[in-house]
Amino acid sequence: MILMALNGERADRGVRPVLPFSRVLCPTDLSERSREVVRVAAAVAARFAASLVLVHVVQPLPAATPALGFPIGLAALETTRLSEAERRLRELAIAGLPPGLSATVRAVLGSIVANEIVDLARDESADLIVISAYRPRGLRRLLFGSVVERVIRAAPCSVLTVRCSAKSPTQGTDQGAP
Repeated sequence: MILMALNGERADRGVRPVLPFSRVLCPTDLSERSREVVRVAAAVAARFAASLVLVHVVQPLPAATPALGFPIGLAALETTRLSEAERRLRELAIAGLPPGLSATVRAVLGSIVANEIVDLARDESADLIVISAYRPRGLRRLLFGSVVERVIRAAPCSVLTVRCSAKSPTQGTDQGAP
């Protein structure tokens, strides 16, 4: 297989082919909008007979930073939040996957969502990350950029961004993965 670089030159020197994919990672924020990206990730996984991993990053509560330890009762709350995220990921998988395709679901606790996604892609040996592309606006974008941009820059594999519909999303319970 010959790969072409963006400038049209051959890119086969030391570059491993990116197709076919064998492991697809799909981070989601559990919003209604994320159903679209899950459907696309499922279609890619089905097309290449790849395994699919659905991921949600649960951001810790401000007082629950690992460096400070977990105050009494907060560890249980974080565990509950992770369990709830996994339950919602399973529901998303049931609703969005074609018959015959299954997915592994992972909810992880992490402060910097993009870093967690990149680390999971590395840990899961993902060949492809399929992620929703919608733009944060205002001060948040100015100060932090977007999770998608950070994932694209740091990912150990190819990244497919999916532009989701413009309808107003129903946000998930957490400010997690995009």
